[in-house]
Amino acid sequence: MVHFVGAGSGAADLITVRGARLLSEADVIIYAGSLVNPEVLKYARPECEIHDSAKLTLEQVIDIIKAAEAAGRTTVRLHTGDSSIYGAVREQFDALEALGIEYDVCPGVSAFCGAAAALRAEYTLPEVSQSVIITRAAGRTPVPDRESIRSFAQHRATMVLFLTTSLADDAQKELIEGGYPPETPAAVVYKATWPDERVFRCTVSTLGQTVRENGLTKTSLIVVGDFLGHEYERSKLYDPGFTTEFRQAER
Repeated sequence: MVHFVGAGSGAADLITVRGARLLSEADVIIYAGSLVNPEVLKYARPECEIHDSAKLTLEQVIDIIKAAEAAGRTTVRLHTGDSSIYGAVREQFDALEALGIEYDVCPGVSAFCGAAAALRAEYTLPEVSQSVIITRAAGRTPVPDRESIRSFAQHRATMVLFLTTSLADDAQKELIEGGYPPETPAAVVYKATWPDERVFRCTVSTLGQTVRENGLTKTSLIVVGDFLGHEYERSKLYDPGFTTEFRQAER
């Protein structure tokens, strides 16, 4: 059996209870060493066989899993954050299915959740933004034109940019030309929920400068939107004048 486990956004204790249990039961762990906090591996048994996938190809990862299966061993494939977001898991699923190897998925806390926690922010504020766009800039891996930052920017919704810090100047241009006013609040969150987490607040027009001045190149998220501002409407859910399924409005 193979368990795909989201390691969480950084802090070792932000892995789920189920994820920690699966790690403690694993005979083999293949973890994304370039991004997963190695402290998470403390949940593994001393005799567990551990591989860093940062040094491996997809084919080598599958070969390790095949060998574990042949020996009747259980494997945990440990991904950063939640594996459903930029986790490169679909190709692994397809390879395992072709081999008839069973697998399941244990979700994790994504870095975009960790960034909101670091910012003490709510992405969805009444009359400000009710949508969160998770995307990235086009780099060595292209992005479809219909999903470019410029295209999404016209909505002026909350936007979370993964894998974009090294392309911050390009992203800044795309955000402004797409529709965000230059003064729109923004932030760069470095290593959200890790012990060395840092938060840099700025505006869309100073995004590139903020990244350069603080030497940020990777393991950072860029967040953009008026949810970082001060204006919003109170939620109707707890408004005394609003009737819900559980209580009547006060008169």
